[in-house]
Order: sequence, then C-alpha cells, then structure tokens
Amino acid sequence: MLRSVLALLLLVIPAAAHATEAGWALLRDGGHVVLLRHAMVTGTTDPANFDIEKCATQVNLSVRGKQQARKIGALFDARAAPVERVLSSRYCRSLDTARTAFREEPKPFAPLDLLKTDASEKAAQLEAIMNEIRAYSGSDNVVMVTHLENIMALTGISPREGEAVIVEPQGDGLRVLGRVTF
Repeated sequence: MLRSVLALLLLVIPAAAHATEAGWALLRDGGHVVLLRHAMVTGTTDPANFDIEKCATQVNLSVRGKQQARKIGALFDARAAPVERVLSSRYCRSLDTARTAFREEPKPFAPLDLLKTDASEKAAQLEAIMNEIRAYSGSDNVVMVTHLENIMALTGISPREGEAVIVEPQGDGLRVLGRVTF
C-alpha cells in the first residue's frame, strides 16, 4: 500500500511541476489574464458579523498566507512579464494578497467578491468578470485576485489557496491555458 502511494506521488509531483513551468512560460510571454485564488487564510468561513468594510469581521490571511503572498510576488517579479493591472475582490484576504504580492494598491472589483447565492445576481457577477477578461488586450499580464468558488464557476478548476489559473476567452466561457502553484 505504501509503495503504491509513493509511486503515485512520484507521478503527480513531476506533473504538477511541469504544469507550473508551462504556466510560467505563458506568463513570461505576457498578454495573459490570471485568476489568482487568495493566499492561505486563518479559517474556513466568515463570521456571522461579517462586514466587507471591516477586516476584523472576516477570515484573513494567516502567517503562512502572508509568506505565500510575498513568494507569489517575488516569483512574478523573477519569472513573468510585468503585471499591468491588479483587480481584486473587496474581501480583505484578497486585497491583502494583492497588496503583498504586487506591492501596489489593487483596484477593488466587486464582481470578484464571493459569488452571490441568488442565481440572477451570480450570473451578472460572472458576466461582469467575463466582460473584463474579454476586454483585455495588453502585452503585459493582468491579475484578478478572487475566491475558490469564482474560479470554479468560471473554469471548472478547484485551485489551491494562492494558485494561479491562466485563462483566455473562448466562446461564451474561458479556456484554461495553464496553472502555477506556489
């Protein structure tokens, strides 16, 4: 049993490393949109007294999350074309990931907030994100810092905390070009 698990790990780890290298190659070329899940956090759900204006009422970056965000920024600096613009969910964990990683004030973009539960509000939110992605045509990269649920709804992928998913518009949806894990 242990040998089977080890053999599986030996197959998965190189595949993930290869995927990450392919993702960096795309980002080095520039002109891409990156959906970045916020870095590691202290809990799993926001408290009942949640207030988007008050970080003390939200799940926030953990110590490891702050380190991860710094690592994300350092690797983007070293391995990717410049980042033209950073958009972020208004949640503190996303804003702090963006500020720490890219050392600039991100543009808060409400559609990147956690998805609404109302179907029509959720559809409008996803359409606003899609419109932003479709409108991008620059030569540098754009980063959108958001949440697991948003990335899953847009791509079908369940990224880890701090994982980047590189996308491009395709038809009515998105095509995943690559991923980078940190």
